[in-house]
Amino acid sequence: MSFAELLDHVGGMGRFQIIYVILLALPVFMMASHNLLQNFTAATSEHHCHVHININNTPYTNLTGKLAAKDLLRVSIPMDSKLQPEKCHRFVTMQWQLLDSNATVTNLTELETEPCADGWVYDKSIFTSTIITEWDLVCDSRQLKQMAQSIYMAGILAGGILFGGLSDRFGRRSVLIWCYLQMAVTGTCTAFSPSFTAYCIFRFLTGMAFSGIVMNGVSLSVEWTPTRTRAIVGTMYGYCYTIGQFILAGMAYAIPNWRWLQLVVSLPYFIYFIYSWWFAESARWLVIAGRHNEAVKQLQRVARINRKKEEGDKLNTEVLRSNMQKEIASAKSSYTFIDLVRTPVVRRISFCLCFVWFSTSFAYYGLAMDLQNFGVNIFLIQLVFGAVDFPAKFISVLTISFIGRRFTQALALILAGLSILANIFVPQDLKTLRTILAVFGKGCLAASFNCVYLYTSELYPTVIRQTGMGLSNTMARLGSITAPLVKMLEEYIPFLPLIIYGAAPIISGIAATFLPETLNVPLPETIEEVETRSRHLRDDEQQMKILLQPTMPDPAKEAS
Repeated sequence: MSFAELLDHVGGMGRFQIIYVILLALPVFMMASHNLLQNFTAATSEHHCHVHININNTPYTNLTGKLAAKDLLRVSIPMDSKLQPEKCHRFVTMQWQLLDSNATVTNLTELETEPCADGWVYDKSIFTSTIITEWDLVCDSRQLKQMAQSIYMAGILAGGILFGGLSDRFGRRSVLIWCYLQMAVTGTCTAFSPSFTAYCIFRFLTGMAFSGIVMNGVSLSVEWTPTRTRAIVGTMYGYCYTIGQFILAGMAYAIPNWRWLQLVVSLPYFIYFIYSWWFAESARWLVIAGRHNEAVKQLQRVARINRKKEEGDKLNTEVLRSNMQKEIASAKSSYTFIDLVRTPVVRRISFCLCFVWFSTSFAYYGLAMDLQNFGVNIFLIQLVFGAVDFPAKFISVLTISFIGRRFTQALALILAGLSILANIFVPQDLKTLRTILAVFGKGCLAASFNCVYLYTSELYPTVIRQTGMGLSNTMARLGSITAPLVKMLEEYIPFLPLIIYGAAPIISGIAATFLPETLNVPLPETIEEVETRSRHLRDDEQQMKILLQPTMPDPAKEAS
């Protein structure tokens, strides 16, 4: 009896598992609120320099109190090519002659200007307060906005490395409880940050907690639910995250102050922290860690909740050891990162998957974290970006199940890249078309994410599956860290970020075609099995080519 059969023995997908999955799903609704929060807390409002009034010894001294705001702005701030006030410069002296309709100014560009020495005036009609308006992250400091998002993503990477090791040593439950508390505390502290430096530090710590919640929440869910229901549970978690994007748009619309918005999305984690003490530790991990008595107690508790008390009472440490010999033996085998590149087939799989994971995350966050660039209502486009995940994931499930993983992965990435590149040739005035292309690209990337999680777990053999998933997630985090930094390049060449965001998924889509197909193929257990399977596949392909080649006629037979 394997652990899966042992789990069915104590109730399978019973009341315990249903409650467990629901409680683990509730925090997922708020995960998108932290991941995409800077779309709103760091939204850049229209702004221009503070007007300074230097009217001594001018013929307009008596008019200052009577000037309309637009006239005062006209004589103080130069206009850009769109006839809007310049964002980062003002006239050194007030240009009163611009008020005279009969006066002629030969060249406005020759008028002397200076940077905004006295700060900025911001349009607060949509957002009353953001980190941009509070710490003046505009003009020479505008790149700090992208830096803050990269720091948060670096926290997710660091959290994956730290909490991944801690969960293997101390258990999934204890690390998950700690991460709920860390998310609640650091998220709340972020709302009260006295400076931009403190904000970045707390966001980094929040990103670490985010990673720990995802990793350990998924581990507990997978290790407590039967194999036949894992796909359904995984899809449910994906849709919970998608619904979370709707929740974020609604909360951001209702709460235009960034500190209050940050606080509202962080406080629920105190509730999650409190009820997470009810969670049961993974019995599979307890067995592998050698804590067999505790594993029996947890299984008996599950059996009791699932109304299988009699079956649970029959369990003891001897039964557990005899039924889980395979898991205990596999825990004693040591595999390292080197095993991901030691043999040719696994090495090819690892390199191709690195491309796929990096570019999917890179392009996804390049689009998802740049909602203001589309020039439409930011709340509406957040809703649309979330809604496109529903059909995208549904279609990807169909193609994954009936056509194949490799086809779905490659097509989703190539289409995403082409849609991003197409936006380079669409004029800025055609906002609707630009938005449609971006939404289509984001949907393709969501489909790519949906496929690559399953595909990766099927490509790697059991003995190095977690190591391979760790490498893949690391590449994804590197992609999400790099995405905001690439956005800075538009300061030099406006369309360069789109070229990079579009080229990366196309290249990785081509790389995905070199991966083996796993549709209706049993999960490999060992590295040798992966290598052998690939050799047999090549031999079969060569035999098919020989069979399909046209046979040359025999001249001797024809002559006779």
